[in-house]
Amino acid sequence: MCHLIADTQEELHAMAEKIGMKPQWFQPVSFPHYDLSLTRRSLAIELGAVEVDRRQLVTKIREIRANGNHF
Repeated sequence: MCHLIADTQEELHAMAEKIGMKPQWFQPVSFPHYDLSLTRRSLAIELGAVEVDRRQLVTKIREIRANGNHF
């Protein structure tokens, strides 16, 4: 499992829809994301998602919050 995040909620939901995620799988608590299986993760990467490690994930979340995108 891994997390799918995005710079905006619109971008997040658009990618989730492209890879077959159901809206009810959206995780709004903590930081808005979807939990992905490895299969959906591979598909997201094929469609342009960028892989990051844990450190990069935390940095990206801080960057998004600093830019005022709190969803």
